[in-house]
Amino acid sequence: MIGKILGDALKTTGDTLRTTGDIADSVLNAGGNFLDRARDFRRRGKKKIKGKVILMRSNVLDFTEFHSTILDNVAELLGSGIEMNLVSATEVDRHSNDPRGKIGTKAVVERWLTSAPPVFAGESVFQVNFEWEDDFGYPGAFYIRNGHTSEFFLKSLTLEDVPGYGRVHFDCNSWVYPKRRYRKDRIFFVNQSWLPSETPEPLRKYREEELLNLRGDGRGERKEWDRIYDYDVYNDIADPDAGDKLVRPILGGPEYPYPRRGRTGRPRTRRDPNSERRLQSVIGLNIYVPRDENFGHLKMGDFLGYALKALSASIKPGLQTVFDTTPGEFDNYKELYNLYEGGFPIPQNLFTLLSDSLTAPLLKEVLRIDGDRFLRFAVPDVIKDDKSAWRTDAEFAREMIAGVNPILICRLEHFPPLSKLDPKRYGNQNSTITEEQIKDGLEGLSVHEAMKENKLYILDHHDALMPYLRKINSTSTKTYATRTLLFLKDDGTLKPLAIELSLPHPQGEQLGAISKLYFPVEKSNVEGSIWQLAKAYVAVNDAGYHQLISHWLNTHAVLEPFVIATHRQLSALHPIHKLLAPHYKDTMFINAFARQTLINADGLLEATHFQSKFAMELSSYIYREWNFLEQALPADLLKRGVAIKDPSSPHGLKLLIEDYPYAVDGLEIWSTIKNWVTDYCSIYYKDDTAVQNDIELQSWWKEVVEKGHADKKHEAWWPKMQSLNELIESCTIIIWIGSALHAAVNFGQYPYGGFVPNRPTVSRRFMPEVGSKEYKELESCPEKAFLRTINSQLQCLLGMSLIEILSRHASDEVYLGKRGSLEWTCDKDALEAFDDFGQEVNEVEERIMERNRNIKFKNRTGQANVPYTMLLPSSTEGITGKGIPNSISI
Repeated sequence: MIGKILGDALKTTGDTLRTTGDIADSVLNAGGNFLDRARDFRRRGKKKIKGKVILMRSNVLDFTEFHSTILDNVAELLGSGIEMNLVSATEVDRHSNDPRGKIGTKAVVERWLTSAPPVFAGESVFQVNFEWEDDFGYPGAFYIRNGHTSEFFLKSLTLEDVPGYGRVHFDCNSWVYPKRRYRKDRIFFVNQSWLPSETPEPLRKYREEELLNLRGDGRGERKEWDRIYDYDVYNDIADPDAGDKLVRPILGGPEYPYPRRGRTGRPRTRRDPNSERRLQSVIGLNIYVPRDENFGHLKMGDFLGYALKALSASIKPGLQTVFDTTPGEFDNYKELYNLYEGGFPIPQNLFTLLSDSLTAPLLKEVLRIDGDRFLRFAVPDVIKDDKSAWRTDAEFAREMIAGVNPILICRLEHFPPLSKLDPKRYGNQNSTITEEQIKDGLEGLSVHEAMKENKLYILDHHDALMPYLRKINSTSTKTYATRTLLFLKDDGTLKPLAIELSLPHPQGEQLGAISKLYFPVEKSNVEGSIWQLAKAYVAVNDAGYHQLISHWLNTHAVLEPFVIATHRQLSALHPIHKLLAPHYKDTMFINAFARQTLINADGLLEATHFQSKFAMELSSYIYREWNFLEQALPADLLKRGVAIKDPSSPHGLKLLIEDYPYAVDGLEIWSTIKNWVTDYCSIYYKDDTAVQNDIELQSWWKEVVEKGHADKKHEAWWPKMQSLNELIESCTIIIWIGSALHAAVNFGQYPYGGFVPNRPTVSRRFMPEVGSKEYKELESCPEKAFLRTINSQLQCLLGMSLIEILSRHASDEVYLGKRGSLEWTCDKDALEAFDDFGQEVNEVEERIMERNRNIKFKNRTGQANVPYTMLLPSSTEGITGKGIPNSISI
C-alpha cells in the first residue's frame, strides 16, 4: 500500500518522461531550423527590438524532469528551440485579403543552453530579438511555439523601446506544452483591455479564434496539455463498478439539480453508462483540469505534504486498539488532549514499518511521528486559553455569530417557529415550544414584546434535514433535526433558551415530527449532562450543514460554472476577464481533488460527517433553494432578518445584533469590494447600452445561467445583465463568494473544530432515556457517555486531519487587495483604482483589529478568548484563523 502511495505521488506531482517521438520531431525540424538561422544571419543588419522572456522551466532536481532537461538541450542543439512571432494590432498584411493582424518575422529565445536551469523551481530570464519592420505598428499579440520535449510556465514577455510605443508588456502566466501537443500555435495578448466592439480590427479574429480553441468540441477524453473548458454533471463521485455500496445518484438534472463541474471526458463505467470511470490513484492529484487551473509548484508541494496526512485512513484500522482497551473510543477528554500535548507511544507493529527506508519518511509525515510519539496535533484555538470554555452556553451561542458557520442564525418572526415543509407530505412540522417553557429566560418580557424588540433569534436546521433524516438514521448515524431558540441580552450577547430535537414520526413522515425539548441547566448533574448532549446534537447538525452546504455547495460548487464560462466566453483581453480571473485561481483543481477524495462515495466527508452516504444527495436537495442574488451579503442579512434597511448608515443597513462580528466585518469587506468593482467597471462601461452591446459579456452570462447552473435557468431572480448596476452587483457577488465568504467559512475550521467535542460532526446514538443503561452511564461517567455519542476515534482523527488541511494557507497565497502580477493591465485608470482598493482593504484590516481590542464588544472574543479574525484580509502561511485569499484555493 505504501509503495502504491509513493508511486501515485510521483506520478501526480511530476510529469511522465517524454517519448522518443519528441526527439524525432526535433530531428525532422532541425534542417529547416538551421536554414532559418542562416537567413537570420543574413538579416542581422536589420533593426531589432529586444524582448525579455520570463519563464519557469523544468526543475533539475526533479527526477521525472531531469531527462526532459537533457532532451530539451538536445532539441536546442538540433535547432528546435522556442520560437515567437509578434502580431500587429494595427496593421494587416498588404499582400493578402486576410483581415487579421500582420505576423512578424520569427524570433528565437536565446541562450537556453548557456543558462543553467534553476536548482529549485523558479524563474529564468531569457532574451529574444525581434526583427522590426517600420510599418508593423503596435504589437498586440504574439505566437509562441515550444520546440522542446517538455512544457514550461511562461510568465511574461516584455518588449523594450517599440518604435512609436515604448515599452509593451504581455502578462502570460500559462503553461506552454511542446508544439506537437497543439493543433494551433499558442497566442498571448498584450496586457491591454478592450471590449469586443473596441478591439482593434486586426486583433478581432485572433480574439475569436482563441475563445473557440478554449471551448473545444465537447468530445474525447481530456489530456493534461489540453486547454479545454467544458461542462459536465457530477457523474464521477460514485463507483458503481466497485459494488452497490459505492453507488450514488448523478447530480445535475431535474431529479437531482446541481451546479455543473469541469468536463474530463473519461470513459464510462461498465455497470452504468451514465457514470464516469473514477481514477484509481490513491492521492488523486492527476485528475484533468486545464493546466493553468492546476496548483503551482510551491502550492503543490505544500498541499501534498498535508494531503498525505489525510490518507492515514489507509492504515488506521490496524491502529484502533492502540489507545486503550476499548477499541475505537475515547473514554475521557484527557485522551483527546493527549493528541495535542504529546501524542501517543508508537506501538510495536509500527516499528517494523518504520524500519523500511522507503516508507518511513512517508509514514512519519502521515502519522506525525516525533521521536517515540505519534499522532500529535496542533492545539486548536478554542481550547488554547481555556480548556472548558467551549462547554459554556455563552460560547455555544457566540459561535453562531463569530464562529466557523456564522451565516445561518435568523431573527425569529413567528412563535412558535413554523416549518415551510409541505404539510401534505410531511404533516405538522411546526415547533412545539411554548411561551410558558421559555418565559423565565426572557428577562421580564413576553414573547410578543421580545419579538417586537428584535430579541429572539433561531438557529434552525429542522427543514433542511427532516426530509432526509429517516434515510440518514438508517446508517450508523443517530441524530435529530434541531431548532435552537436564543435571546439577545442587553449586553449584546446571546443566550440559548431552548433546544428542540425532532425525528420523523415512526409510522410515516406524513404524520409529522416527534419532538422533545431541552432547556439550559447550570448544575453539574445528569440534567446538566443532558443539556450538554442537546447542544452537541445542534453542533452535529451545524457542523454537517456547514461543511456540506455553507462551505462546499455555496462556495466551491456554485462558483465553478463561473470559472468555466469566463474562460469560454470572455477573452483574456476582456476587462471583466481581468477583473475576475484572480478570484478563480486553483478553484477547479481543488474541486476536482474534492470529487476524487473528499466528497466521493465512501470519501472523507462521508466517513466523518453525519449525513454519511446521503451527503451529496442532500446538498442537491438544498441547492434547489439557492439564489444567486441572495449570496450578496446585504441581501443575505436582510433575508435572515438580522438587519433592516437604513439609508442613513454607511452600508444601507442597520444590524439588529449590533455586535455581530461576521456581519460587521463582512459589510466593510463587501462595501470595499463593491467600490472597487464599481470604479473598475465604470472605466469600460459608460452606460447601460455598453453592457447590452457587449457580445462576449452577454454570451458569458447566458452560458452561466443556461449551462453552468442549467437546473436553475428558469429562475426569475437571475440578473438580466442589461445594466451597469446588474454587472457591478453580479461581479461583486462572484468576488465575495470566491474570497471573503469562503474565507469566513473555511479558515476557522481547525481553530474551532480541531477540538471535536466543540464541533462534533457525527452522533452515533440518540438521547438516553431515563432508566436505560446509557442514562446510567451518563449519570456515572458523563465524559465517557458524551464521547460515546459523538465521533469515534477513527472519525475524530480523520476529521481532524481533513480540517487541518482545509484550514491551512499555502506559501504562495495571494490575498484580497493584491495581485500575483503587478502588470496585470497597462490601463492607468484601472491600476489607480486597484491601488485605492488595496489601501481600503488595509484600512478595513486596521478597523477589525481595533474592534477586537475593544472590550465593549463581548462577542469578538468570548469566554474562549478567540478573537474574530476570519475576515481579517491578510495572513501568513499555515493555520492562522485569518486571511482572505483572492480565490477558493483550498
